[in-house]
Amino acid sequence: MPRLLWTRRVLLTRRRLTHPCNLLDVSEGKGEGRQVAGVTSRRERLRAETIREIEAIALRQMAEGGPGAISLRGIAREMGMTARAIYSYFPTRDDLVTALISGIATSLATTLETASGAVPDTDPGGRLLAWGQALREWALAHPESFRLFYGHPVPGYQPPEDGPVDQTARRVCRELTRLVAAAWPHARHHQPADASWSDLHPEYVAKIRADLPDVEPAAAALALRVWGRMHGLVALEVDGHIHPVAGNPAALHRAEMLDLLRSLGLTS
Repeated sequence: MPRLLWTRRVLLTRRRLTHPCNLLDVSEGKGEGRQVAGVTSRRERLRAETIREIEAIALRQMAEGGPGAISLRGIAREMGMTARAIYSYFPTRDDLVTALISGIATSLATTLETASGAVPDTDPGGRLLAWGQALREWALAHPESFRLFYGHPVPGYQPPEDGPVDQTARRVCRELTRLVAAAWPHARHHQPADASWSDLHPEYVAKIRADLPDVEPAAAALALRVWGRMHGLVALEVDGHIHPVAGNPAALHRAEMLDLLRSLGLTS
């Protein structure tokens, strides 16, 4: 083979092998390219599975010993990992708690949005009812997650400011406020309409006005009262205070939700 032609082939082969966009286009190395991609995908799957297992054990630790029982070293021992290995997933306990709460809030927000979104916009009462029922069903299916997100603070834990926990919690708040604002044209004839922004916490006001600039202060104040009624009954049931006194907790919850809608001048 002429030396010039041989040199040109070598250069072309090197170029194809070293260019990152050509990893899967090497004619004789297509199988190797797929294998590299497969290894990356498999590693990602294994990492995701490990993270899910870590989070599941952390929730169980909390269920058995309270929020303060969450321990990365304890999780590592149970999983047969070294402490150094588990720290590659979550460098600190607070990182684990942040991931837990963020995932919980995302799951809850998605569930609530899906439930209310399945009801037409023309039925504001139905959308609120669907949101309230979905909250109860999710909380009963995930009691420890509900407690961690809403009721049982982890000792010494401070969520990062404007981090994933704040952002996902804000998403839940924004959706309920949006639903109440949509119902406000009906509710204003049945609820106090004289609230002002100064009646509410400045931080809450800033977030609401940034997310929903057209919401009236009275509607924002009403959203807090609606949330209090929805959350309060669910929290009582999750903590076991409803079953000893109510023969049918689901019927009690629905009756409370319908009474709430009537107080807003709505039906479903």
